[in-house]
Amino acid sequence: MERIITIEDMHWQRNREGILKSVNWKVEKGQHWAILGLNGSGKTSLLNVITGYNYPTSGRVNVLNNEFGKSSLPEMRKKIGYVSSSLGRFASTMNREMTENIIVSGKYASFGLYHEVAEEDWHRAYRIMEEMKLSYLQGKTYDRLSQGEQRKVLIGRALMSRPQLLILDEPCAGLDILAREDVLNMTERVAQDSCHILYVTHHIEEITESISHVLLMSDGEIAAKGPKSEVLADNTLSSAFKIPLKVHWEAGRPWMAIRK
Repeated sequence: MERIITIEDMHWQRNREGILKSVNWKVEKGQHWAILGLNGSGKTSLLNVITGYNYPTSGRVNVLNNEFGKSSLPEMRKKIGYVSSSLGRFASTMNREMTENIIVSGKYASFGLYHEVAEEDWHRAYRIMEEMKLSYLQGKTYDRLSQGEQRKVLIGRALMSRPQLLILDEPCAGLDILAREDVLNMTERVAQDSCHILYVTHHIEEITESISHVLLMSDGEIAAKGPKSEVLADNTLSSAFKIPLKVHWEAGRPWMAIRK
C-alpha cells in the first residue's frame, strides 16, 4: 500500500532538549488521521516536522514520497494544504480582500494577490466555492464574514493548489456549535476526495466518520496509534490526558466526559 507519511525512529531537539522522542508512525493511502494530546504534548512540533519547518535531529522522515535530506522541502510543501486558527495573524491583509480572491490566492501560497490570475484558476476557485457551498460569499470582503465562514474560506483556499495532504490544526477553535458542525461537514466532503487529512483537535467529538485513525501524543512521544475505535478507549485517553475519562459513541462520533 502506498504511504503518505513514513516516520521512523525520529527525534527532534530544541536547544538540546528532547521535544519529540522515538516517533514511529505511518499514514497509508486512504487513511485520515486525528491527532490528539494535551498542550505541550508535541502535536505542533510533529506538524512542523511533517511540513519541513522542523528538521529531525535524527531518524527518517518521508512525506508524499519526499525523503528528507534527498528532496526539496519547498516543493513538497506545495502538495500540502494547511489551515489553522493561527492564520488569523494575516487578518489585516485578508480583511480587505474579497472571498474569491482569498481562495484563488491559495494557488500562490500568498495572502493577497500579487500575480495575474489565469482564467482557469478563477474557474477552479469558483468551482471550489460552489462545491463547498460558499458561492453566497462571492463579492464579500473577509472582514464581513462570520468566524465560521472565515474558517471555511481558509479551507477552500487550502484546496486551491490541489493538495495531496490537508492539515487542519484545530480548525473549529473558537467556533460556536453551528459553525463547528458546518466546518466538520465541509471536512467530510474533503475527505471523500483524493486528499488525505490530518485533523488536530482537543475535542474528540470533532472526529467525524471519515477520520479512520487516531494518533495520541503525550510528553513528546506517541502514547497510542491505530484505528479510532481502538485508540479512543477510556484507559488510553485517561492516561494521556492525565484525568479519569470515559468515552461513548453517538451517530458514529465519539464523545468524552470526566469519570467520577
